[in-house]
Amino acid sequence: MEEKILNNIFKVKKPIIGMVHLRPLPGSPNYSSSNINMKEIIQTAVKEAKILEKAGVDGLQIENIWDYPFVKGEEIGHETTAAMTAAAVKVKEAVDIPIGINCHLNGGKQALAVAKAVEAKWIRVFEWVNAYISRAGYIEGLSGKLSRYRSFLQAEDIKFFCDVNVKHGSHFLISDRSIIEQAKDAVEQGAESLIITGFETGKAPSAAEVKKFTNKINKTVLIGSGLKGENVKDLLKYADGAIVGSYFKKDGNWKNEVQYKRANDFMLKVNELRGEL
Repeated sequence: MEEKILNNIFKVKKPIIGMVHLRPLPGSPNYSSSNINMKEIIQTAVKEAKILEKAGVDGLQIENIWDYPFVKGEEIGHETTAAMTAAAVKVKEAVDIPIGINCHLNGGKQALAVAKAVEAKWIRVFEWVNAYISRAGYIEGLSGKLSRYRSFLQAEDIKFFCDVNVKHGSHFLISDRSIIEQAKDAVEQGAESLIITGFETGKAPSAAEVKKFTNKINKTVLIGSGLKGENVKDLLKYADGAIVGSYFKKDGNWKNEVQYKRANDFMLKVNELRGEL
């Protein structure tokens, strides 16, 4: 198993990446300057980032999840890239743990531009190779375009964390290829860490699925959804780390505020697992 990528970024076993879910950004349907302006969006992001860092998470991923209904990457406007950069700068200044960027939906080029500007360590890419049908329509893999754009930006220090069979969509187009085959496609085309998820936000893959996946793939694997206090030890023992968003929020709902106790109790269980390894 290649673990060097994660070790170089996080310096711990089984790193846990918490989510900073930016409130609706200018230009998105849910944004209203009469309800929340950029200053308040940034203040909320910084507040939640500090809570998660204090609770013990090992990194933070910043994303524009509130910008739904999403548009495809090539349709994402400059206003989104600018707003995400403004927020990410302040979050990075406020914490001492590494950050990454994710731009919905499959806005890999925008995410990489933000990451370069703020010196983030990774970006998440929902569709690195092949294609699927998302709620926004047909989404193609970005491996060739993003690899070239990273070279153009001289940003080789920013790593590609790539989903396999990403949630929130139909993969019938490539149903003749197993998830393992899709993962091998991603690795062959330059993915530097793989993400395995359940079918939707907050839903976990099974322990058997994670074990089978990691046994077949010689690449670091992150669990990308559904990890919680009740299953963290069962699932995380087969993966190299995880991205956790919903569980750290009140009632396990990603739309609610971050809660220190939920995050801290979770991290205490992760630390117990680390001690057993």
